[in-house]
Amino acid sequence: MTRSASPVFGFHFKVWRDVLGHIIKRQERRHAARDTNRLVRPFEWGARFIAGHANGDVPAGEIFRRHTQAVMRNSGEFYALPEVSGYELAGETLTWTSAVRTDSTENNTARARFFPAPSNSKRGGDETRGRRAVVVLPQWNADRESHVTLCRLLNRFGISALRLTLPYHEERRPAELERADYLVGSNVGRTIQSMRQAVLDARAAVAWLESQGYERVGIEGTSIGSCVAFLTFVHDEHIKVGVFNHVSGYFADVVWQGISTRHVRAGIEEALTLEELREAWLPISPLPFAERLRVMPPRPVRFIAARYDLTFPADLSRDVIAKVRSLGVPLDVAWLPCGHYTSGERPWVYLDGWKIVSFFRKNL
Repeated sequence: MTRSASPVFGFHFKVWRDVLGHIIKRQERRHAARDTNRLVRPFEWGARFIAGHANGDVPAGEIFRRHTQAVMRNSGEFYALPEVSGYELAGETLTWTSAVRTDSTENNTARARFFPAPSNSKRGGDETRGRRAVVVLPQWNADRESHVTLCRLLNRFGISALRLTLPYHEERRPAELERADYLVGSNVGRTIQSMRQAVLDARAAVAWLESQGYERVGIEGTSIGSCVAFLTFVHDEHIKVGVFNHVSGYFADVVWQGISTRHVRAGIEEALTLEELREAWLPISPLPFAERLRVMPPRPVRFIAARYDLTFPADLSRDVIAKVRSLGVPLDVAWLPCGHYTSGERPWVYLDGWKIVSFFRKNL
């Protein structure tokens, strides 16, 4: 009886999983369609955003090839954090001057919300582990309250949180934008500049926490925040633990395949192929920098991926997971039985939150 029951159970489980996947993917497409303010902006190389006053005699494509080669030779310099001063904490709001100066005055002031853990937290854990804090990076087009619940959940376990406002979001968004189109858009150079700014802002957030006496600092990012967090993690040995919520190897591939970035692809695809865009955006893609994990001190890392994700397609997640594991780097992987948007809905949001918080609670 046992021998015949196992295949039957396996068959029913597969049927249930396929039905669940169909339902969730339908929900994902409905979520992606609800935003009606996505604009298809015209393609621009935007060489000035990476090369200043570029030589007009050099074709834009060649400028970007040279830029990619230079960054890949010395990404430590590209993502190096200059000395940051002028931090100001007013209530829960921390501000400072971003290390990257952009055309938008509003965007040049970096912002974060600070959620210190109560010193008498009943779930604070082992006091000998020192003061702990996590830099939290939300998703693309997050609003002011996004990830605040996560920060407060971390607080319950004695971990402080500093929730970063990404470039061109919330108070950093210039008046001409409804969405954060300058962070991810059809202007290739400005997207690179914006992602580099996000990484340097995250490194500055880590530095501030250390200046406040936090002895162990982790980083968590969701969706595009995951990409920023990973780039920060592999360029900053001060970060002790990393949790990356939704993962993919190449920035261009997510834009090309994801249902949330179809409008961005529409502005680019008549000018560039996927391969050309992937090369230009290598400096802001996680996978090319995974090798850095082999030469850095070992640190706990968790990748969280969603089986029915249509924004960070699951095959892209599997590729980067396999690559990191092939390097012999210790890696914890958690798969969620939902999609990208639905990971923020009940019941999946509870599972996702626990996968994040429990890893920091154990390892930070």
